[in-house]
Parts: sequence; structure tokens; C-alpha cells
Amino acid sequence: MCANSHTKHFQWDDLRSFLAVVRTGRLTAAALQLQIDHSTLSRRIAALEKALRTKLFDRQPTGYVLTPAGERLVVEAEEIERLAIRISSELSEASDRMSGAIRLATPEGFGTYFFSRQLRSFSMTYPEVTLELIANPGAVSLTKRQADIAITMSRPESGPLRVQKLGDYEYGLYGSTTFLASRPPIDSVDDARSCRLIGYIPDLLPTPEHDYLKDVFGAREADLKISNILTQLSATIAGYGLCVLPCFMAVNHSGLVRILQKQVHITRSYWIVTHSAARAPARVKALQDFLLDVVKANRSIFLPTSAN
Repeated sequence: MCANSHTKHFQWDDLRSFLAVVRTGRLTAAALQLQIDHSTLSRRIAALEKALRTKLFDRQPTGYVLTPAGERLVVEAEEIERLAIRISSELSEASDRMSGAIRLATPEGFGTYFFSRQLRSFSMTYPEVTLELIANPGAVSLTKRQADIAITMSRPESGPLRVQKLGDYEYGLYGSTTFLASRPPIDSVDDARSCRLIGYIPDLLPTPEHDYLKDVFGAREADLKISNILTQLSATIAGYGLCVLPCFMAVNHSGLVRILQKQVHITRSYWIVTHSAARAPARVKALQDFLLDVVKANRSIFLPTSAN
């Protein structure tokens, strides 16, 4: 590959390095991702710029920013990357493709209270596959290939992504036995509205669909606002007040009681999202199928009202 007869040839590794810097924005982060040292990565970027006889990045204190020439190269480099991935996938033997790493991003509740408990089964089926779990799908970008699979709480509507529904899950209203014993019986939503409530910080909602406290209590705001579901769960167990929680999480705690099941019954969905050009399609497909199977097999804890 060369720009003209006087231009030095460059290597695919130089393009891979270029894309890594584009996606991380920093040389140190890109070097860590590629598992090479900082100086090697710097030499590759310099070699690519020399071969193309153009500056690809502006080096700024906040990170590496693409020049106009760099922005044009991204499109071509990603096309070459997709071709390299397809060639590698088609020529590799199936046995070889069932080894290596898969990076999976999941919501913290799903990862902590469900998927982490399925890992032994997956590892017994695919002993040569290693998993990297990120308990926050918002922390990575699939379009920038920062993960292989993401479980999301809302369906992505754009980007070079493949989306498949993983399954529905149910929320209910819960309180601890200690908290409920300290109050008169709660027989209606109005009774619950007078209790201390736990919910999200409004401007830190994981998705718009998580504004379900409004669905139940209208304009009544939470008394304790917490940015993540695990801490909400902990505060509920400790007896602070009532909280809308995923049933598959709450079922693990005998000290929690679901109340007003007929009145407070909220359903949301999980989605499996992958890049349209997966880097390890056989491994990714194996994990996708495993996720679909185990969620289906455990439908009763995700949708307890439907199961009854």
C-alpha cells in the first residue's frame, strides 16, 4: 500500500495503532490496549505519518486530536480492519476461534446478580475462552470496538451495530421486613407515597426508561437519591425506605418483601449489542447463545409475575 511511487510502504500494524489512538484519544491508553510499550506505539504512528507524508494527529495536552487528513484516513483504515477481520475469521479453524478473550459490558445489576453466577457453566463449556467483564455498558463504545458485546438497558438506534433482544425483566416495589414492621400496613400506592422513597438522581438516570418512580408516584420525588442500583438495593435492605428494584436482584435477599405487586408491576428489556463486524465472530456468537439460553432458563426470576 503506498500513496505514490516515492512513498514508503506502511504496515497493517501501523494502521491498527492509528485506530487504537483514534479510539482512546491517548497514546498511553492505546499502548495498553495493544499490549505494546509507549515508545513502540509512538514509532508506529511516526512511521505511518512518514509513509503517508502527512500529519495525522495534533498532539495536545488533553490527548491526540485528528487532523483533517487523519479524519479521512479513519474511514479507509476501518474498512481495511473489517476486511482483515473477515479474512481472519474465515480462514481460522473453529477450534482456534474458540480460544482467546471476549470483553463483555453489562449493567451492574445484571452482571453482579445474574451473569457472574453463570460464569462457571460458561467456562466449563469453553475452557479456552477468557472473559473480561465491564459492569457498566455506558463506559465503553462498541462503535470504537472497546468491547465485543454489550448488554444494554435501551435499544441502540444508530451505528454499525447488531441488536438482539435478550429478554424482559420485571421491577417491583420492595421494603425491608424491619422497615415494614415499623409502619402501618401499606395497602395502596397512596400509603406507599407517604413512606420514605429511594430512587435515582434524576440527571444521572442510566436510561430514560429508568424514570419509573414517576410512573408509580407521579411528581413525588425520592427522599434518598442514589446514582446506582446496587447502592439503592443496599439502602433498602438497611431499612431506609421503599424502592423499586429488579425482581431478579431482590429475590436473593430474604429480608426484602415485595408489596403492592398488582399495582406496581413494571417491565423493561435487556438487549444484546455487537459490532456489525465482530472481531471474533465464533466466540462472540457462542457467548450470545449462552446468554440467551441462561436468561430463558431463568425466566421465572426475571418475570416472576408472569411465571406465577
